[in-house]
Amino acid sequence: MLVNLIEDVQIEDKLSLEEAVRVALNEVIGAYAIVVIDRREPDKLVAARKGSPLVIGIGKGEFYVASDASPIIEYTKNVVYLNDEEFAVLNRNGQLDIKTLGNITKSPYIQKLEMDLEKIEKSGYEHFMLKEIYEQPQVILDCMRGRMNAEQGWIRLGGINEFASRINNAKRIIITACGTSWHSALLAEYLIEELARVPVEVEYASEFRYRNPIVNEKDVVIAISQSGETADTLAAIEIAKERQALIYGICNVIGSSIARASHAGSYTHAGPEIGVASTKAFTAQVTILTLLALQLAQSKGTVSMTRLRTILYEMELLPEKVRAALKTDSQIRDIAAKYKDAANFLYLGRGLNFPIALEGALKLKEISYIHAEGYPAAEMKHGPIALIDENMPVVFIATNASAHEKIVSNIQEVKARKGKIIAIVNEGDTVIRGLADEVIEVPETDEILSPLVSIVPLQLLSYHIALMRGCNVDQPRNWQKSVTVE
Repeated sequence: MLVNLIEDVQIEDKLSLEEAVRVALNEVIGAYAIVVIDRREPDKLVAARKGSPLVIGIGKGEFYVASDASPIIEYTKNVVYLNDEEFAVLNRNGQLDIKTLGNITKSPYIQKLEMDLEKIEKSGYEHFMLKEIYEQPQVILDCMRGRMNAEQGWIRLGGINEFASRINNAKRIIITACGTSWHSALLAEYLIEELARVPVEVEYASEFRYRNPIVNEKDVVIAISQSGETADTLAAIEIAKERQALIYGICNVIGSSIARASHAGSYTHAGPEIGVASTKAFTAQVTILTLLALQLAQSKGTVSMTRLRTILYEMELLPEKVRAALKTDSQIRDIAAKYKDAANFLYLGRGLNFPIALEGALKLKEISYIHAEGYPAAEMKHGPIALIDENMPVVFIATNASAHEKIVSNIQEVKARKGKIIAIVNEGDTVIRGLADEVIEVPETDEILSPLVSIVPLQLLSYHIALMRGCNVDQPRNWQKSVTVE
């Protein structure tokens, strides 16, 4: 064990605690974030990190050490983020010293947290997850604020400016992420290829880092993470940087490891997300990625000004349309009561709604512990159709007009096999209403933007089913908010 190694080094070489930690960690392989105390020196702590996040809060005559800034904000807004292979010595007298494992002294860089305490409280909601679902109209607005203007027809993501030429001339874009962020990456693939006509590859960070990917200086790698501390995504960034790719980071936490490791990037400004199952961070990521795709398309001349303005005007209407989608809450609660005891769910969508099917299924799995799978609707006949019977709820995301006829055909296939059909449709869709067992209507928007509206009922459905099953919606079993280990 690491603590035994440190103690052995300290005793054998007659070293101070901090020097024993430094020497021992030079022999260690792998990731860690540790805090060490010696009972003989109770007024001193030694904290160190490599590959896992570690933040030090600086209060009035006191220090706090955590893997994330959220629990510290109640006590102080002044923090220091340790870099890889650095360690800090914290003394009760208020002294803070930072060194590298190579014994080089570093000056502490103190950052001021921008989050507010009231934002990490429930504000009258029963759960953080529900509060964060309802915050999405404001989150989308905050993501767009100052970054676009429909009337004048421009998009300006500040993080692009310094590297605009390199991003515009990229031969390929690789997007790497994990979990929910991977689903936002899949949406970005559709958006960037459709609007900017640049080839995009989407990679699970956990797979990307363990193979021998072909990456070079002509590539742009977009790394997405809510926390900015996801271990696999950080490792993928390091591989891409070694091969001279430009790294564009998208994350929610200012000063996080991914923000500091990236050449350029954008913050989502979603505010603290306490619920473990991501909701508002997902819609914030999709909003940023949509703006990125549009700015790239405008720079490359692959979208007309008329089309650009149409999308931007629709984006300005998104907060109100998401607010309208939230009004389906009571209807969804009734639907949840009917299907809460189902053993399996199938989620189906086409085009941009395929990643939404994946995300809807993931939300249900994460917090209700019901087995759920997301598929492209056309793939249903290549295997999943064998599972469909009168006990199988099938959720169709059917808000994209370009694939409406095909989706109707898929619904008819499920209906013929007695599957229970729950459909997310645009307001006024009488065709699917005549086929589905349950129909949830949301406001129609430009098809490019429809995932930001259609995801809302799926989040609410997962929430209510989990609640009715007696599950802890904010803290699902077996996992944590920031996945900082392999």
